Amino acid sequence: MSEFEFVTSSGEKIPVVITVRTGARNITLRPRAGDVRRIDATRPFISANSTVMKFVEQKRRWLERFFANAPKKEHLKSGDMFDFLDMRVRVIYDENLRGNKFVLNDDGTWTLFVGGDAGMLENRVRMFIKTELLKQIKDLIRQTPRDFWPKKICLRDTTSRWGSRSTTGTMSFSWRLAFAPFDVMRYVVMHELAHVKHMDHSPEFWALVRGLYGFGVERARRWLNQNGAGLHKFL
Repeated sequence: MSEFEFVTSSGEKIPVVITVRTGARNITLRPRAGDVRRIDATRPFISANSTVMKFVEQKRRWLERFFANAPKKEHLKSGDMFDFLDMRVRVIYDENLRGNKFVLNDDGTWTLFVGGDAGMLENRVRMFIKTELLKQIKDLIRQTPRDFWPKKICLRDTTSRWGSRSTTGTMSFSWRLAFAPFDVMRYVVMHELAHVKHMDHSPEFWALVRGLYGFGVERARRWLNQNGAGLHKFL
């Protein structure tokens, strides 16, 4: 249990985990709404923990809004369905399977049969989703000119960014884009590729995004802005 807590107006007690960071100049807060809802705070060595908690209180309206809008995490169990890049998928646990089996049904939906230890069902589904999403992203990037290609592609579980590009050439994406429509995921990929040429969000940048994506880029961007929080619902 955390020594510090942020108590919402509804009475929910959210742990505040404070870390001292060498070289930090300011106090920073990062609320998280994953399996465990918490607030990660970093402070300079010269600041006291009590100062951090005062800062947390100053940011109460923002924090309250963040946790109120964040979807409650739902555990995935056998028989549940979820959307996976335009595919409607039902998860079925089969104790006789050693691996996974992905099957197209007559009605156009899919079934993901998951074997192994029943307690590892969510982990196996998560690994399947990440593996398939990474394949899709790599295929999309290969369809663009080679000078846009990153040196490395990785998946992360981030709450503040759908994609990012490091100075070393690594391009990262939130694996939760797998729960979005395919064209929304494709928009994020093209968005990050456009940053290879333009590190800002200038008119030239958006023109390049439209050039890489094609018709419908604004629709995909709008969908993500309106529905992005719901992509953190499962797992």
